[in-house]
Parts: sequence; structure tokens; C-alpha cells
Amino acid sequence: MADEIARVQQYEYRQNSNLVLQVDFNFTDRRGRDEPTGEVMPLTKEVLAGVKMGDKYQRAKAPAIDTKKARKKKRTDASVTGNSTTSHTLLGDSNTELMGLYKPRTQETRQTYEAILAYIQDAIGDQPRDILCGAADEVLAVLKSDKIREKDRKKEVELLLGLLTDERIAVLINLAKKITDFSQDEIDETIGVNVQFDDSDEEAEGDEGMEEEVKEEGSAGEDEGGVEAVFEETLKARYVDEDDENAGGERKGNLHARDIDAHWIQRSLSKFYKDPIVAQQKVNEVLQVLKEASDDRDCENQLVLLLGFDQFEFIKVLRQHRQMILYCTLLKQAQEEMLSRPELHHILAELHETESADTVEAEREKRARVQQQRRIAEAEGGNDEGTAVGNWLQSRKVLDLDDLAFSQGSHLMSNKALYHCFISFFILFFFTKRCHLPDGSYRKQKKSYEEVHVPALKPKPFEENEKLVAITDLPKYAQPAFEGFKTLNRVQSRLCDSALKSDEHLLLCAPTGAGKTNVALLCILREISKHMNADGSIRIDEFKCIYIAPMKSLVQEMVGTFTKRLAPYKIAVGEMTGDQQMNKEQFMQTQVIVCTPEKYDIVTRKGGERAYSQLVALLIIDEIHLLHDNRGPVLEAIVVRTLRQMEQNHEECRLVGLSATLPNYQDVGTFLRVKPQNLFFFDNSFRPVPLEQQYIGITEKKALKRYQAMNEVVYDKVMEYAGKSQVLIFVHSRKETAKTAKAIRDACLEKDTLSAFMREGSASTEILRSEASQVISNFLSAFMSLKDQLSCI
Repeated sequence: MADEIARVQQYEYRQNSNLVLQVDFNFTDRRGRDEPTGEVMPLTKEVLAGVKMGDKYQRAKAPAIDTKKARKKKRTDASVTGNSTTSHTLLGDSNTELMGLYKPRTQETRQTYEAILAYIQDAIGDQPRDILCGAADEVLAVLKSDKIREKDRKKEVELLLGLLTDERIAVLINLAKKITDFSQDEIDETIGVNVQFDDSDEEAEGDEGMEEEVKEEGSAGEDEGGVEAVFEETLKARYVDEDDENAGGERKGNLHARDIDAHWIQRSLSKFYKDPIVAQQKVNEVLQVLKEASDDRDCENQLVLLLGFDQFEFIKVLRQHRQMILYCTLLKQAQEEMLSRPELHHILAELHETESADTVEAEREKRARVQQQRRIAEAEGGNDEGTAVGNWLQSRKVLDLDDLAFSQGSHLMSNKALYHCFISFFILFFFTKRCHLPDGSYRKQKKSYEEVHVPALKPKPFEENEKLVAITDLPKYAQPAFEGFKTLNRVQSRLCDSALKSDEHLLLCAPTGAGKTNVALLCILREISKHMNADGSIRIDEFKCIYIAPMKSLVQEMVGTFTKRLAPYKIAVGEMTGDQQMNKEQFMQTQVIVCTPEKYDIVTRKGGERAYSQLVALLIIDEIHLLHDNRGPVLEAIVVRTLRQMEQNHEECRLVGLSATLPNYQDVGTFLRVKPQNLFFFDNSFRPVPLEQQYIGITEKKALKRYQAMNEVVYDKVMEYAGKSQVLIFVHSRKETAKTAKAIRDACLEKDTLSAFMREGSASTEILRSEASQVISNFLSAFMSLKDQLSCI
């Protein structure tokens, strides 16, 4: 016992505090003479020889930061030019509509999750990314839940994805077992945001000036160092390096007062709030917080409570430039207040600053060169060449082609006054909560959607001298094209004289079904009559008529219509699209050519093909409202090229524009050089068949639930007219057409409503059964041949 106490006491502090031990160098390495000992030593002359204070100073940033910024700039440049090798991540923050969905954190779970997405895409079709991700969340929640019994899992999954075989269910269950980082608690049922903060990361980003930058699209970041799944159309695996963090965001430079206008906050919030009414309400609340917050910390806390943690980067910008954003936004109403406060004068100075010192210096040098050229020209006695050089230098401008790109397409709001009108309407609707509908309108509330029914407009009464034009009153050469018609309709009767008895440009805006095709036919007959002999024969080699339609299906339809209607005149009608080519010989043998805008643009753009355009005497552009679309520049180029050729070669070519929806028809008429008497606009009251409208709003919040609710709406609407009238359903792809038909068929089989369409043994049933063998599509053939599915067609 005493030995044990002595052994313990030898390690006590009082026993060892003054103890000095010698080092046994036999068990240690010898220290070199030049090796530092850790003691403070003076600087010797040998150390300082040839070295001066500050020689090794260099002004540079950390290499890692420069490398990261260079890599990010390279990605940004590649994305601008369209050569980016990276893709938008399926679960990244850049996709604001996908915020809050499950994000895999490891390489294994990412690959498994991509396999699940491919599985779901095969089950429900080519759906938007939010629907695919929402379906994946729902499926994983079912398969990972402990509250659902094993035998009920298949039923729950089939409610989400449709009928599945046992083999496919087994594959899906095995894939779900490999997802080890899924947690039901991560998905918020209200807004679906999974937020994780890292203070060190925020401080590191602050060193790079991130608090002074605004992310327009968000960043495709990673959670807890994980790697995100990357979405492409084929859902292939793509690997994201850790240095590629924030690759999806688009950064701007330091925020400047000139960059802020009255709608800067609203544009920034519109990336998070798709509803403009909600965005406008948030703008007012943000301005109130910026104005009334006691300090920056209080301001930040209130903004976080108002906007949420998912907008933390934008909140940091608001806090960093609080006064500048507040008063620049209120500049239109509070300019006097800013002038009365000296601490805000520098902001006004930045607003009024239009050019930097370098720009001013460059402009000054440019003026000096122009003046020097003028002096040289005057010294040479007014040399015209010198004057021309000076004028050229003075008028030279830099054209930014990127600014001229029509990237927004039909979403571009070119009319600023109309934009502000829309904003005012949305604000008024938000505060009043009312929308005035026509008399007779009513609402219907269903389980997952709401309907608003708007009755058809009553047709306007005939004017005093208005009457329908009989076919017998038309010239004799025009009557064969209207065989089977007794009279023209109301719209066609008003345009008869302008279309059939004039060669001036024409623009018609009329509702769908108003007979715009017959108006185009009248214009073609007018051109035919100008090349008709006394015996009724036609000099077919003297003219060409071009009919431009936006879609290949519409081109084929118009070719069939014109071929039938112009058969008595022996006029050849041809098609020219991406699928149907036409050589020079065929072009010369065809009198009426129906084509797409791109094909006719290619033909007329070639310098050696002027022989084609010289024979064109009539150019009809259907759906001319596509001028305000992504394909608008093509139509615009065709019209401008035609007008220029008319002016240069003094050749007459009649322009006819047709559209069903064209609110700014006067602007388009000016562009086509249409005279006021040949500009016709008809509203919905001129429809031959009155149009009753039904607006359906899906009330489900989850993406997959919305998709299923839309299928339910389609089924309900089809059943309303089953066996009574025809129903036409538009979808966004051919594959989705089959998916929609399958969904309707499955719903009819489930609810036993197939007999509502047609009865077994009827003539229609036998016709469908006999035609099923001639159908090329395997899906449609099987769809038509099955007895229990036959009536769904």
C-alpha cells in the first residue's frame, strides 16, 4: 500500500515543479547549428545583406480567391455565349421553383436519386422538373414512412404514379432503400425550404465582397459538402466539383445608385414570388422596414421574418445599402427630401453621374481627332474625301448586338405604359379583392380546383346598310372556289371589296373561326384574275402566291384546303417546310406555296435566288401576332426584305396579315404600310359561333398534386360532353398526347364510364376496329383494337 502511494505522489506538481532533468542525446537527434532554437536573436548584417525594407512587398489577393473568381468568370462567359458545359442543377437554389425539395448529399445517393427521377419520368411522362421532383419527394415519403404498412405501400405509390407491375414496384423500393440521407422533417409543408447556414462560409464570402453583390438566379450550392443531382433532358449523371459552388448564380458588380430605380426591389423579389401581386405587397413591406427599422440589426431581423431565410443573400444587400436602396426607390416622390439631407448628397451625385473619367477622356480624344480631320480637309481646300472621312469618324457608333437579341420573346413588355397599367390593375385587384366579370358569370368550387364561367358575348346587330354578300354576286371567276357556299359570313362580307377588288396591303384581326382562310382565298383569286385570259385560261408562269404559316401541321392543313378550293383553276399548291423540300424546278411549277417563316426566309435571303422572289406577287402571313415572339425577327426580316425589294426594283407585292389576337393592330398595320381603310379589327362579338369561356384554377400546392388535378379536370370536362359533342385537348408534346389519352382511358375503366362514349356494336365501333390495323402508331393501334378500350377513342 505504501509503495502504491509513493508511486502516485511522484507525479504530483509539488514533487516535479523544481525538478531539472538532463536530456539524454543518445535517444534524440542532434540539432543543426543553423536550426532556430526558438530564442529571440538579433538580425545580423549577413541576413540583411542586399535586402531593403519593403522589397518583397506585393499587392495581390490570395491565389485561391483569384483562381475561384477566374473559374466563375469563365463559366459566366460560356453561359452568355451558349457554350456552357455545366447544367442547371435539378435541386439547386438557382431553380427557385424547386426550393425545399430533397437534395442528395453524397455521390451514391445522387446517382440513385437520378435513377428514381428517370423511373418517374418514364411513369408519368415528360413533365416539368418541379413535377418530377415533387413526385420523387412524395414517393420517397411513402417508401420511407414507418406509419404505412408494407402491403399498403404499393397502393399509395400507384395513386401517385399510376398502375405499376410488381417488378417495377420492387425496383423502386430497392432504389429507395439506397437513399440514406432522406428526412421527412427537411421538407416544410408550407413553403418547402431547407435552410442551413455556415457562419464561416458567410464570412469567407464577405471577404470577397459578396455582401455587395446581388444574385439574380440564386446559387447552385451544396448542402453539407454534398454534391447535387444535375438535371438534363435525359436525366444523365453530371458531377459538380466543390469549387463549382455558386456556379448557377449570376453576379453583378458592386451595387451602384444608378442601378436602382423605382422597380428594382420588385424585380429582385419577382425571382422568389411568381405572383406579381404578392411581389408588390412585399415591396411595400420591405420599404416600410427599411424606413422604420431602428438600426441595421433590427432591419435585418425584420427582413428575415418578412422574406424568409431563403432570401438571405438579398437581405444582406438590403442591409448593406439600406439608405441608398430606400431613397433611390422613392426618388420620384422624395427627391426634395434627399436634397434637404446633406448625408444623402453623394447618392444624388452618383445618380447624375453618367460617364466615368475614362469615358470622358476617350470622348475628348475622339472629338480632337474629328476636329483635326476637319482642319486638314479645310487646309486642302474643302477636299470632299477629307470631309467624308471626318463625317464618318463623327458618325461612327458602336452597336451592341447582345442588347438587340430578342431573348425574352413573347414575355417582353415593350410598351412601358401598358406595363404600368398592368401593375396598377394588379395592385387594385389585390387591395379590392374583386374582379368585375360580365353579367351572367358564376363560380364553381370543386375538390382540387375552382371554375369561373364567363358567358358568351351577344353578337352585335347588323348596321343599317350591312348585308351578307351572296356567292352569286361575286365575279364569275371567283364563284367556283366557293362551291357549296350560299353567302359569305359577316366578316368576309365586310372585307370582300378590299380583298377581291383591290391590290393594296391588308391586315385582318378576327376571332378564331371567323373565316380568315376565305379572306386569304379572296386575295389569291384577285391575283389569279390579273393573269387570266379572255377564254378563262390562266398564265400560271407569271405569278407566285406565298402563304406563311407558323407550324408544319398548319402548313399541311392549308395545302389540303387550297388544293381542293383551287382545283377548278388547275393551280398547283405546294408545301415547303423542314420535312418537305422543294427544288427550283418544283418551285417554278407551283403557283401557291405554303411554307414556314424560316424556309421562306432562307429562300429570299440567298442572293442567287432572286428569280424566286421576283415572281411573288402576293405574300400572306398567317398568325402575324408572332412578331412578338421568339420567331418574330424572322417575320420582321421577311417583311422588311420584301418592302426593300419593292422600293429598289419597283415591283409590286401585296402584303396580307392575318391574326386572331392582335391588341396593337394599329402598330402592325403601320409596319406593313396598310392604309386605314384596309385595316380591319373584329372583337369576339363577331364570332360565327359564340365563345363561352371557363377559367380553371388548380388549388393544390404540391406539383404532383397539381398534375393529378389537371388530369382530373380533363376527365371531368370530357365526361360533360361524352356522347354529345367533340372534344379537342391540346398538350405540349406528342408523347404527352399518348399519356393524356391513357390517363382518360384509365379513369374511364376505373369509374366504368366507357359506355358513355359509344355503344358496343355500333357503326362507329366497327369502323374504328377495322381502321386499327392500318394505324402506324403501336400505341394507337393497341388503343383502338382492344374491345374494352375502343369507346374511349
